[in-house]
Amino acid sequence: MATFRYQGRDLEGQKVSGLVDAATQELAAESLMAKGIIPISIKAGKENSESSFEWKSLLTPAVPLEVYVIFCRQMYSLTKAGIPLLRAIRSLIADASNKQLKQALQEVANELTNGRSLSASMQLHSSVFSPLFVSMIAVGENTGRLDQALLQLSHYYEQELETRKRIKTAMRYPVLVISFITVAMFVLNLKVIPQFASMFNRFQVELPLPTRILIGTSNFFVEYWTLLLAVMVGCLFAFQAWVSRADGREQWDKIRLRIPVVGDIVNRAQLARFSRTFSLMLQSGVPLNNSLALSAEAMDNKYLEARLLEMKSAIEAGSSVSGAARNTGIFTPLVQQMISVGEETGRVDELLLEVADFYDREVDYDLKTLTARIEPILLVIVAGMVLILALGIFLPMWGMLDAIQG
Repeated sequence: MATFRYQGRDLEGQKVSGLVDAATQELAAESLMAKGIIPISIKAGKENSESSFEWKSLLTPAVPLEVYVIFCRQMYSLTKAGIPLLRAIRSLIADASNKQLKQALQEVANELTNGRSLSASMQLHSSVFSPLFVSMIAVGENTGRLDQALLQLSHYYEQELETRKRIKTAMRYPVLVISFITVAMFVLNLKVIPQFASMFNRFQVELPLPTRILIGTSNFFVEYWTLLLAVMVGCLFAFQAWVSRADGREQWDKIRLRIPVVGDIVNRAQLARFSRTFSLMLQSGVPLNNSLALSAEAMDNKYLEARLLEMKSAIEAGSSVSGAARNTGIFTPLVQQMISVGEETGRVDELLLEVADFYDREVDYDLKTLTARIEPILLVIVAGMVLILALGIFLPMWGMLDAIQG
């Protein structure tokens, strides 16, 4: 997402300026107009501060989802009880445990004192409050249902938190096994195999091919471990540089969706997130085009985000929602059918919510059975390592035993 510097006028005719985060200039203009600002000029943000911002964002941890859930719940209770907004914000500042959120709320309170709206104040802190969050707050303010918008946001973040916990739980076992295998390979090549190699050299026995391969690999590790470490670090930095580019990130996200076993789960989890976010936007009264743009920004996949923005452009060009969704090639037949039926009946938001629940149940089941599907692959890898080590170590020992007996 790019940062644009804008100048414009608000509904009262006053000059306003600032920064707005959006994928394109058109989306930046739509975001400003949705907040009651008529843009006069929109230019890309300062490029000289881009690198420092990236380093700062890398070093600054993101606000945990648990913090958003608690914040939305507390704000919902305070606003529903009729407590004034500024007083509610200040009471939450005193109880906030997250430093980023606390600092952002303090500045939001200052902006509220100056007469700025809550959504406009939160928009100034894009690192804490996402465009989805700000748009929901703006809809709640404009419709007089801020408490309901906060309640919907709390449900959304609770669902996201539950999904992430399930994914982490399912991936814990494979990650641990692969980590132990990697550590074992380094220990064997650096410590164990050299001891056997020195013993084999003393007996002057002709070594079989598996043993020569093991010793050669171990010697390479011992002599060039610093080079290997440098290559690994260099590959990591090269990968980060490639992913930081827009085209590289889009290609990597496309590859993620094609990974065997895991890619299908990631795809369905992303479709569930899109369906839930899109339904949430439509239920809140956000226009269709803005709902698609915000749903695209909420996706944690640049490839899917680009396809959704293409879908938005096709709808603006006059295509139907179902036709544009079909042409993207990213939606399953179930989502396409639900969108088509919802377009005919005027209940797209309700049907998409059912789609999100369906995919959440499927993802939950797949995550529960993920370990069972990955275990055979891990067993084959471990068995292959044990077989190579056994052949490489025991074959020459049998040869030495024959030599001693002979």
